[in-house]
Amino acid sequence: MHFSNALSARRFTGKSNLQARTVAATFAMLLGLSHLAPSVHAQEGLAGSVKRGGVIRYGHFQEPACLFGGWVQQWYLQRQYSDNLVARSDDGKILPWLAESWTISDDKKVYTFEIKPNVKFTDGTVLDAQAIADNINGWLSNDPDLRNPTAAPYLGDSFESARAIAPLRLQVKLRVPFQPLLNVFAQSSQGILSPSALKRGLAVNCENPVGSGPFIVDKWHHGREVTFRRNPNYNSAPATAKHQGAAYVEGISWKFLPDQTVRYGSLIAGETDAIYDIPAVAWKDANSRFPVVRHLTGGTPLRLALYTARPPFDDMLVRKAFAYSTDRKSAVDTSFLGSLPFEGNGALSQSSPEYLRELGQSYGYDIRKANQLLDQAGWTERNPKGIRVKDGRPLIVRISYSNAFLKPDGEQALQVIQQQARAAGFDVHLQPTNPADFFAGKNLGPDDYEVVLLYWVAPGAEIFRISWKPDQNGEPNRFNPSRYQDLMLWDIIEKAEQNFNGAERTALYQQAERKIVDEAPVIGLTVLDVTLAIKPTLKGVWLDRGSVGEPVFYDAHFDDKK
Repeated sequence: MHFSNALSARRFTGKSNLQARTVAATFAMLLGLSHLAPSVHAQEGLAGSVKRGGVIRYGHFQEPACLFGGWVQQWYLQRQYSDNLVARSDDGKILPWLAESWTISDDKKVYTFEIKPNVKFTDGTVLDAQAIADNINGWLSNDPDLRNPTAAPYLGDSFESARAIAPLRLQVKLRVPFQPLLNVFAQSSQGILSPSALKRGLAVNCENPVGSGPFIVDKWHHGREVTFRRNPNYNSAPATAKHQGAAYVEGISWKFLPDQTVRYGSLIAGETDAIYDIPAVAWKDANSRFPVVRHLTGGTPLRLALYTARPPFDDMLVRKAFAYSTDRKSAVDTSFLGSLPFEGNGALSQSSPEYLRELGQSYGYDIRKANQLLDQAGWTERNPKGIRVKDGRPLIVRISYSNAFLKPDGEQALQVIQQQARAAGFDVHLQPTNPADFFAGKNLGPDDYEVVLLYWVAPGAEIFRISWKPDQNGEPNRFNPSRYQDLMLWDIIEKAEQNFNGAERTALYQQAERKIVDEAPVIGLTVLDVTLAIKPTLKGVWLDRGSVGEPVFYDAHFDDKK
């Protein structure tokens, strides 16, 4: 997620140059104390006999308000304890998981899944076709205890019903074809939960959700960690897994370490076995001394969404002028020290299959063009502070953001943008908001911002349905922070969704992609990446490709050999 999740999930740190130098000095001290030997950069595969036992001590960044739901940080946790109907491989193929096989009707409206036998949730409830149907129907219902804030925006317009037509045969009916259906089912937020446990209500399930996965939620120690224990009866691993049966390790200690210095330092000091989100200042060092795994998520990149429903960004000339007024590539390179790529394509992340690489450098820094466009748009006057004025109104741009979506290193990039845009006459105000307030809607109202910094992860261009669906029947699409309403764009997106010819569908999505970039309701900045630095003796950790790149510890095991 995800602007949507910011508004519907039930559930700042910045860094000046001085702070960055302080962090670097701290890392240097930690590195000097460390005696860990350098190792290979890529995680090794499993081979031969595997040592069993041990608890993985994992250092994570953010703590969610619930252990499942529609926010990325919840997906990471849900991947450990729940299974999905299908899995998605590194190359985008849909593979078996709880569904051993499936067929699609000629009209593309009926999917029939054959469900793996002899699977149970960890509370003893049988995982059969009816249990999966109960989950899917709940996602699309109005019951707040069951409704899924990620599935509903994808499937709400196409879904008709899910039902068990035999104990191990599930039928899903659609009102209209929706080709990305299996991609949606592969996302961890669509993990299948025990229908018996769900009846306990949201408050209980947020604390102690029940799935059928390789690990069981043992205890959530708020503000500190979530502990998982091994599911000894696990027998439903996906086709993407490296083994079948129970996990190798006894459990996971999922620690919340929000300070990046402390988090990386914990790995160096041997206090953790793996850590999430390698700080930019430690990126080169981490790659030189630890196995590192990385995934650039699909869907939308981390982008600046411009509010197009009122001035100044209702004018496309002003939107483009803002894009040209800042050297966003330099801002990203400086802020993230080369550890994250610049992304000029604000429509689609570079790991999405439909991504157009030539759009990746869109709106390069050109202050002369920015000034020309603003003059053309009628912003010709300047006040004594150098800010452009039109009809007595200064050209103010408020950027709302939260560290729920922006890494700690990223605020420096916004400060660079703030300074550079001023040369063209933009008065940029930064509005940092803590995650709790951001999710509650602070600084996200229709009169609260001109720009909001967000992403929404997905396997690919099916994300366009979330971001660009126009308001319908008087109901606004709250997942569209740009408020950009283009019926021609929506028509292209719907045609792509209903097309099962791969080349034709890609061409349609790319047509939409070009239109979005050309009209600039969003401006690209960088990507969301998932990175892990791993202790050399912890083998078999990998990142899921269902959507987010969640860490998967099911195949992980300890090995004294580095």
